[in-house]
Amino acid sequence: MTNQKESKPAPIYMTPACAQRLRAELKETLYTLRPEMVRTAAWAASNGDRSENADYHYAKRKLRHYDSRIRFLTKRLEDAVIVDPVEQQKIAGDKVLFGATVTVENEQGEEKVFSIVGVDEYDASRGYVSWTSPIGRALLGSSEGDLISFTTPGGRSELEIVQVEYKSLE
Repeated sequence: MTNQKESKPAPIYMTPACAQRLRAELKETLYTLRPEMVRTAAWAASNGDRSENADYHYAKRKLRHYDSRIRFLTKRLEDAVIVDPVEQQKIAGDKVLFGATVTVENEQGEEKVFSIVGVDEYDASRGYVSWTSPIGRALLGSSEGDLISFTTPGGRSELEIVQVEYKSLE
């Protein structure tokens, strides 16, 4: 008998805005897109021989895609830990926690702003970094004035934390 510990999957943290976006996608897929494709599949099936019916095969493939996405979104939302950044400030003190918006300064004196979000919200163009990314992991637990360093595929970086704030992310 082996005594192996089961590894728990990483929590699925997300902001309320992300949860709302995923719920909207689930609703649209479940109540609009999938029913439309069911009608398309029925129409294509009524056209006769299904073995060489491209419309029918496309519709069936699309239905499988929608069903897969519905399962994924449903499970994702069931397992989600929704963290409101504004509420997070009450327990954060001066520490960087999930949902924080952090202003940092690099070695060249350039300032950048990063918001720590869930893996479903990552968006580099908006400065949204996942809490599991190298910079996200380095920022978590730090405070204003701290120097953090982390390694990315581009090499080692060092940043100074200039400001930590908690605000609603959209």
